[in-house]
Amino acid sequence: QVKVVESGGGLVQPGGSLRLTCSASVSYFSTYNVDWYRQAPGNERELVATIRSNLNTNYGDRVQGRFIVSRDNPSNTVYLQMNNLKPEDTGLYLCHVKNILSDDYWGQGTQVTVSS
Repeated sequence: QVKVVESGGGLVQPGGSLRLTCSASVSYFSTYNVDWYRQAPGNERELVATIRSNLNTNYGDRVQGRFIVSRDNPSNTVYLQMNNLKPEDTGLYLCHVKNILSDDYWGQGTQVTVSS
């Protein structure tokens, strides 16, 4: 059974940093595109960042220039480095992995709270 596990969330002050980790127990991890989403209470799920199998990346407008997504294929891991965090970055951060065969998996999320 495939497992996708996020970690690294927590409470941080505005202006601080966190690094989230997503680990996926899939075969041929390098062939998967990986998205980070976030969900805040009362808000729609928002796409934060994507890293594709070809290493191309995309970011949401609200995090562009502050967040960096990267991957380490041998360890089946994707990272989300979040800098200069703002209160509006608060939410449950979810990892989504998908390949061209439409194998599609979600994690349970890790909570990020930005507050003084």
